[in-house]
Amino acid sequence: MRTHGVLHVDTGLTVPFFDVDSMDVVWHGHYVKYPEVARCALLDRIGHNYDDMKAAGYAWPVIDLQLRYARAARFGQRLVVRADLVEWCNRLKIHYTLTDAASGERLTRASTVQVAVRLADSAMQLESPACFTEAVERCLAGAQTPEPSHD
Repeated sequence: MRTHGVLHVDTGLTVPFFDVDSMDVVWHGHYVKYPEVARCALLDRIGHNYDDMKAAGYAWPVIDLQLRYARAARFGQRLVVRADLVEWCNRLKIHYTLTDAASGERLTRASTVQVAVRLADSAMQLESPACFTEAVERCLAGAQTPEPSHD
């Protein structure tokens, strides 16, 4: 079993009609969109999303995508997509779990790997830019700060 990441977000979504085939089952190619929704939510939580990445001078293309289907998702089904931050220093690696919102049954597992590419010269970076790693570290420090007591 995979370990959970140091940060995670859970994102709910409902399977839209345009993602299903004639059997009301999500076509396999559409599953790629669901982790993307959760990844954007995770980057927002970190405080360094795609707009921030671009403003800092970097693109972050997906260079590896893995999907493992266990059960089919269907039209109208409510899903929860969990995105777990696994690596961020040299590359951005995120694990995903798609589950049925009502039962918690696992439907799909996925993972993505992204690398920073400097926009000025299209050079792939061997380390994640400091602006991104520092945002992760700030988020981790904030996540470890205990909530204030309201006695």
